[in-house]
Formats: sequence, structure tokens, C-alpha cells
Amino acid sequence: MCAQGTRAGKNDTMLIRDVQTRDIEALRAIMAPVIRETTASFSDEERSPEGWRAMIAARAEADRPFVVAEIDGICAGYATYDQFRAGNSGYRFTMEHSVYLAPVAQGKGAGRALMHRLEEHARRHDIHSLIAGIDAQNIGSIAFHQALGFEKSGLVAQSGYKFGRWLDLQFMQKFL
Repeated sequence: MCAQGTRAGKNDTMLIRDVQTRDIEALRAIMAPVIRETTASFSDEERSPEGWRAMIAARAEADRPFVVAEIDGICAGYATYDQFRAGNSGYRFTMEHSVYLAPVAQGKGAGRALMHRLEEHARRHDIHSLIAGIDAQNIGSIAFHQALGFEKSGLVAQSGYKFGRWLDLQFMQKFL
């Protein structure tokens, strides 16, 4: 069973698999500190279990990937994508992705493995490009995406507000 945990090491086994509803509490545990303590997500509201269930169902219905990284049975990260500017068919070949890792998974290749799975799915479905929306001060995420071949494609200044300050949104894009 994929459950929240705090251990990982060099000899751990990692599995990238489709999300299941049993992962919801682990997903919430991954996102709670991100939302409460960082600007990696501009949101200041945690998604309810029902919200996660709805998101999982919507991705499945739209044939969009939603995958998790499981390290020794511990759900330690996830990635998914959906249409950029949803509801406007002109963007149907451009997807905006999310990738989040628990601290236990950072630096172990989980993020790269999750993104590889998203890119495989995107290519099979004739997606033209992937978009990342990143806090412009999140140097780690920007470097991660650059290492995967993403390039900076635009900056929306002072577009987010969290922790009493304005945040710039850095867009990065990878053509497939």
C-alpha cells in the first residue's frame, strides 16, 4: 500500500505508477507543507479528499496522466497535466503540468522519472508542448526544468499573492 513515509536511501526501489484513490492521503501529505510553507504553489488552500477524488476522476475521464512515485511502498511524489487554459480548444495541444515531491524523494530521480512518464504520454497523444508555471524565485524548480530541456518562455510579474507579498510567475516550455 502506498502510504506516507519518511525514509529513502540509495538502495530503495522506485515505482512510477498510475494514481489510485488510496493515494489521496499521501497526496495531501505531500501538498500540505508545500501550501503552508512555500510558494511552489501559489494556492493557500489545501484540496479536500473530495477535491482530490474529483481531480483523479477528471484526469482519467480526459485520458490525462496522473502518476505517482512510490519509493519502497511510500507514495513520495506525483505528476499530472491538463490542458493549458482549459476550455479554449485553441490550446488543446499544449498542456500545463504539475510535479511535486515529498522531501524523502528529492534528489533520488523521482521528479525526472515522473516527468519522463508525462512526456511519454504527451508524445503518444500528439501533444505539442508542455508548460510549467513556476514561482520566479524557485531556483530549484527552474534548474530542474532546464535540465529536462524546458526553456523560459515568459514572465508574468506580480500575478500571484501569498504570504503577504506579490509573486512573479515564470513560464517555462518544452516542445515535444
